[in-house]
Amino acid sequence: MATVEQADAGPDEESLKIVYDATCTFCGCVCDDIDLTVKGHQIVKAKRACVLGNSWFLNHNIEDRPACLIGGKPAAVEEGIQRAAQILFDAKYPLIYGLSDTTTESQRVAVGIADWIGANIDTTTSVCHGPSGMAFQGVGEVTCSLGEVRNRGDLIIFWGSNPAESHPRHFTKYSLMPKGMFVPNGRKDRTCVVVDVRKTKSAKAADLFIQIKPRCDFEALWTLRALCKGIELDPQVVEEKTGQPLSLWQDLMNTMKAAKFGVIFFGMGLTMTRGKHANSEALLTLTRDMNQHTRFVCKPNRGHGNVTGADNVVSWQTGYPFGVNLSRGYPRFNPGEYTSSDVLARGEADAAMIIASDPMANFSQPAREHLARIPYVALDPKETPTTRAAEVAFTVATYGINVPGTVYRMDDVPIPLRPAFDSPFPSDLEILKGIERRVKELGRG
Repeated sequence: MATVEQADAGPDEESLKIVYDATCTFCGCVCDDIDLTVKGHQIVKAKRACVLGNSWFLNHNIEDRPACLIGGKPAAVEEGIQRAAQILFDAKYPLIYGLSDTTTESQRVAVGIADWIGANIDTTTSVCHGPSGMAFQGVGEVTCSLGEVRNRGDLIIFWGSNPAESHPRHFTKYSLMPKGMFVPNGRKDRTCVVVDVRKTKSAKAADLFIQIKPRCDFEALWTLRALCKGIELDPQVVEEKTGQPLSLWQDLMNTMKAAKFGVIFFGMGLTMTRGKHANSEALLTLTRDMNQHTRFVCKPNRGHGNVTGADNVVSWQTGYPFGVNLSRGYPRFNPGEYTSSDVLARGEADAAMIIASDPMANFSQPAREHLARIPYVALDPKETPTTRAAEVAFTVATYGINVPGTVYRMDDVPIPLRPAFDSPFPSDLEILKGIERRVKELGRG
């Protein structure tokens, strides 16, 4: 547990509490070195947090709303659990979606519920790094921890990723700036390359920025694979397909081969453009090929605080990371058929449970329209378009700030959560355990 210290306060002041080494769950960096100063039910300072982490902690307020709504009207939590279980149990094709902003403990229970009712279970991975998950299944992954990057990485490549804005402490805590065991001078011992279709804020931190043609990531990666293998290429074709001359790619390959420990971080700029899982496979196989010359690894830059945990939990319980169908009593994996946005857009699901996600705000119009037509359950710490349209909506405590548990950093390392203060609302783990218990009872007749 976190070290907690009571700070001195004046006679008319509410006492301050300091929670040392708290964990920020805003993004996939999952920084676990944040010192929180807590006054009552408000965090007033978050030492070492980035701009996104500060916003996550300092803007956290306990909303004045019922813990449970049924049909938009306040109800007892136990009544909501009974109604939610009945909705899911009665469905012929139920869907469970979300899971990326909650603890692994809750994720495990959600997968259990999906198994009991024969549901489709899917995570937000299907709309971000889903192609990477497919590529991992197809060609494997050469990987490492962020600690190894910090201590060994002397060539850092960001491909279709913009950590300066999406993961502000990535540079300073893990990849570019820190002084490591084998890179004792920090940034001076590292070379940084950014590959993207536009000049992002991350490009300003790079030693080399390569701007490729939009939707041509696959061609660029295949060019590097060919150069890695010593295959001769036509300079005119390379420049036409990638937007950059062959000489530039040759220089980059020479730099990659000269590295002692190369790392490629890739983002949605690679996974969600033309090619999708083929792009990810090209990058993974390039990384594998590079190990014939030197040590090379690659890692996806994941967004949500525990989206990596969702992939891990669903994988270890079903064998697949997302988009899993359990209707036949055993898991089946087929992205495009069993992924939530597709299931809803085709009008197939007849009930749903949405956990820590807001598909009503970001799914396609056909998917949103169908979700609005079916009864569904929503669990979220705050009011969203999804909770407003739910048949049963639970307001739950926020993981990491009010709820303990475990999350997975983007490098698959589990990190414990150290809550700052209690919430008047139940945790989603309590709600999900109640739903699972009731579903079992209904199943026994």
